[in-house]
Amino acid sequence: MTAAVEAGAGPEAGATSLAGRHVLVKVPATSANLGPGFDTLGLALARYDDLEVSVRDAPGLDIEVHGVGEGEVPLDESHLVVRAIAHTFARAGVALPPLKLVAHNRIPHGRGLGSSGAAIVAGVVAAKGLLEGIVEFSADELLDLATELEGHPDNVAPALFGGLTIAWVTPDGPRHKKLIVHRGVSPLVLVPEHEMSTALARSLQPESVPHEDAVFNVSRSALLIAALIQSPELLFQATEDKLHQHYRAKAMPETDRLIRMLREAGHPAVVSGAGPSILVLASDPSERAAAIALVEASADTAWQALPLAVDFKGATVQNA
Repeated sequence: MTAAVEAGAGPEAGATSLAGRHVLVKVPATSANLGPGFDTLGLALARYDDLEVSVRDAPGLDIEVHGVGEGEVPLDESHLVVRAIAHTFARAGVALPPLKLVAHNRIPHGRGLGSSGAAIVAGVVAAKGLLEGIVEFSADELLDLATELEGHPDNVAPALFGGLTIAWVTPDGPRHKKLIVHRGVSPLVLVPEHEMSTALARSLQPESVPHEDAVFNVSRSALLIAALIQSPELLFQATEDKLHQHYRAKAMPETDRLIRMLREAGHPAVVSGAGPSILVLASDPSERAAAIALVEASADTAWQALPLAVDFKGATVQNA
């Protein structure tokens, strides 16, 4: 990162110059794994949390949450967006000013749509906007900051940059490659009423897998990249997985049953992130409509169908 404050001015100088700053942040939902791309592939989806962050005149912290999480998430320094802002300011060496945060949340919580990653990215990007002209951050630095809080980059990369992302970790930190998804790809997210703990889902993953399963997933992950950016007709085979989904199935039996039903009908359905939501990577809008009709006619539990576009921008921040 590049500091723009005068040498020797200290963190207080940067904090003082923040007075009156106000930024608007928009961050997309994401779906990670996409079937075979465990902890590597992620897709940004056009459902958003919108946040306003401003520097207060009075000391302290003021948080408002509207929509998803209202009355449930903490309204103090432990709020995940605030923690991400504070983390970014600390990395920049600038004292955290008093803040007002107003969040309008639409990304479901605990459903495998990257809500925690979106909150972290929202905080990192808000801090970037507030610190504009004082400290500048590169794309790799933003990804590194977000990954430090999230633990892995597969959700935060698409939330930051949009589109389809491949994320990996190097000795110098996480890295990503953004790819543009074929315009025929028509994502459908099916959201149940119940939540799923990411920690629980990860605890069901074995320490090792059979060699043939690993090879199977390597081939399908490579095929999935080609299917998403060039050949959507290959999406059904490309979304096959032997690495993680069946290990977690017993923790979300409704999800497992619906995925089986959809795939038996030829729809490329996978667990979205850690679940319990389902992502259908339809090859065109008519296939997506057919999947919705099948769920409405045959599912034995309630599912909210969200036909969503791919988000190509990722998180945005602008001065208000």
